[in-house]
Amino acid sequence: MIKIAKQDITEVETDIIVNAANSYLMHKGGVALAIAKKAGPIIDEQSRKIIEQHGKLKVTEVAVTSAGNLKAKWVIHAVGPRGTKPELLEKTLTNVFEKAIELNARKIAIPPISCGIFGFDKKLGAKILIKVAKKYEKHFDEILIVSIDEEIITYLKKEQKMQQSN
Repeated sequence: MIKIAKQDITEVETDIIVNAANSYLMHKGGVALAIAKKAGPIIDEQSRKIIEQHGKLKVTEVAVTSAGNLKAKWVIHAVGPRGTKPELLEKTLTNVFEKAIELNARKIAIPPISCGIFGFDKKLGAKILIKVAKKYEKHFDEILIVSIDEEIITYLKKEQKMQQSN
């Protein structure tokens, strides 16, 4: 089941929270900062280790850390594209869902990756996110798409209705 909610992703009780991350897993702004603050120092510590061991992440790549003080088991950090690059966003989202399946997650909370400070077109981002979520819906009990941005929530809900009627 795909749900869309205007809420703080750091308050969601779920198996996985997805973080819209940068290539260096430096959680300094947007969703990443909110998640890192709420989780406590564990995410920053584990993120530093990932970068030390593997180098910076490329666009579309994901990494996993524990969730610290969040109401989740893990955080999947996903590096989405800067600007509107549809094929890269689709690949990023696919990698997120594939990693969640690997982790045997049943519930996942995901923000509209790249549609905030990375500048991806919100309407197109909503369309891609709903399309990819629908493709993976059967693998999860719940896919919760979460944002505090009213504009993107509106696009997501419209897109979900359009894709349900097709």
